[in-house]
Amino acid sequence: MIWTKLKLGCKKLLVGKCYVPLMLAPVMVLMIVLFLGGLISGLLQSFGYFPLAGLKRFTLDYYLELITDKGFLRSLTFTLQVSVIPTIVGTCVSVLLAFSLRKRFLGREFLKFIYKLPLQIPYMVAIFMIIVLFSDGGLTARVFYHLGLISSPSDFPHLLYDDYGIGIMLVYLWKQIAFTTLVVYSVLLGINPEYEEAARVFGASSWRLLRYVYVPLMLPGIMSASLIVFAFNFASFATPFILGKTYPNTLPVIAYLAYRDTEISQRPYAMAMSTIITLISALILFFYIKIGQKIRRMPTGGEK
Repeated sequence: MIWTKLKLGCKKLLVGKCYVPLMLAPVMVLMIVLFLGGLISGLLQSFGYFPLAGLKRFTLDYYLELITDKGFLRSLTFTLQVSVIPTIVGTCVSVLLAFSLRKRFLGREFLKFIYKLPLQIPYMVAIFMIIVLFSDGGLTARVFYHLGLISSPSDFPHLLYDDYGIGIMLVYLWKQIAFTTLVVYSVLLGINPEYEEAARVFGASSWRLLRYVYVPLMLPGIMSASLIVFAFNFASFATPFILGKTYPNTLPVIAYLAYRDTEISQRPYAMAMSTIITLISALILFFYIKIGQKIRRMPTGGEK
């Protein structure tokens, strides 16, 4: 009798602890198999093992050829360019916007509503909006023409499909200023107002208050949001694929085009590029986790 009760108790305890993992097991197994299967297959192909194309020798030649290829390095530079510039500019604008929202003023609630709107709009809609506004025959070009600022709509500066990725960066900025502002403003709300009061007592101007008080206190949140934005920009595909030139373009687009190449022997190059993108993204994620741990260890702004 005691032995039966003991077995029933152990069975209930085991089922209770394993209930959630057992319920998630079918989905998790499927996701792990698909993800790991694709990851392992891609890694093998990037190292030259691709029996379908008659390649069965493991080698680092594809990686070596990529990092010494001028076209790849140009694409890497372009990818960093369209990732870093909007991240820096957007972060600066977001910090200033969040700092201005801390005080009450006429229209503050409306501004708080407006700046969040891009978060609700998909990237494809944002891309279409940039095309309508800033293409050579777009809305802005026609307005400039009717104002007499340019002689014809075609004289409007080429902001899309250019060598600098201006159209790509405009999409990133429009979408990501809202996200970064939301993160930074949330951190700012947690800062003890006594810091500002003490700084004001000593005659600190608004600029000094922002530079020496708020920015250091908001820095973990600023860094976290910036790393997320940069990682997204670096690995983004749709925006540069639609608004970018054939060359130069970002690494995800170049990897996709190499993957779709009719010459199947080019597949290892595409996988090697994808692996490099993944490694860089993983490195960014590592820094993000470290900063997140630092934030959790920091005392909140409301503590006295």
